[in-house]
Amino acid sequence: MARINDVGGTQGFGAIDTTDDTEPFHADWEARVVGLYNTLRAQGIFNTNEFRDAIESMPPGEYLAASYYERWFTAICALLERKGVLEPGALDD
Repeated sequence: MARINDVGGTQGFGAIDTTDDTEPFHADWEARVVGLYNTLRAQGIFNTNEFRDAIESMPPGEYLAASYYERWFTAICALLERKGVLEPGALDD
């Protein structure tokens, strides 16, 4: 069964914006999420495959509503709970 991110051949998502965007981040929090990802991965908390799976496992509505780095942050939070680094629900507030 395909996951929500597997949309190959699916129509109806509209045109793709192909203009070049020279800014790697549009807000400071996005750069912090990348730094958090790099740090946690380097410490062996999770690996790239686990991270990708966590993003792809997001509920479809949540996945489609989230921006690129919101998906990253959601995956990091899920992995920190899954790995026992954080108690479940610790980030709910």
